[in-house]
Amino acid sequence: MSDPFEPVRIGVVSISDRASSGVYEDKGIPALQDWLARAVKNPIEWHTRLIPDEQDGISATLRELVDTVKCDLVLTTGGTGPALRDVTPEATLAVADKVMPGFGEQMRQISLAFVPTAILSRQVAVIRGKSLIINLPGQPKSIAETLQGLPERNPPVHGIFAAVPYCIDLIGGPYIETDAALCKAFRPKSAQRASSGA
Repeated sequence: MSDPFEPVRIGVVSISDRASSGVYEDKGIPALQDWLARAVKNPIEWHTRLIPDEQDGISATLRELVDTVKCDLVLTTGGTGPALRDVTPEATLAVADKVMPGFGEQMRQISLAFVPTAILSRQVAVIRGKSLIINLPGQPKSIAETLQGLPERNPPVHGIFAAVPYCIDLIGGPYIETDAALCKAFRPKSAQRASSGA
């Protein structure tokens, strides 16, 4: 029996000098894949990259994943702080057709619930062609909190992933469906389809 959900191509890029050179094990890619595999109902075709903090190399990887591999969504982890080697936002902005500032604003808002140093984070999100590229934090716990939000807070704090499926709709990508128990995708009523997986 064929899968009722459209396949989605997701690029996951972990940016770390030390992990990419084998000094320690990368935790960013497994954390992202674990959360997304639970949250997204669509079959996922993964494209993973583990690369050093080099601006030109990061930009080249993002261009490859969007232009050649045709990923619908690319998530990066690492390299978004103020340190000299943190150049992920610059590399991401260099390949952008459009900047989506709301994602960065909300990511910092979520992190501020935990640490005052969240204001040092420089994550950005951009659109290139028909792909959404989002810079995420480097820590696995922060990745999950940023994507999922803080639903138990009063008032609840929305995670950024709730807005991702509709954004991908608007740029011509596949219709992504999520597990509402983990992350309910928000779409206006006019953009909702009857659930094909019911």
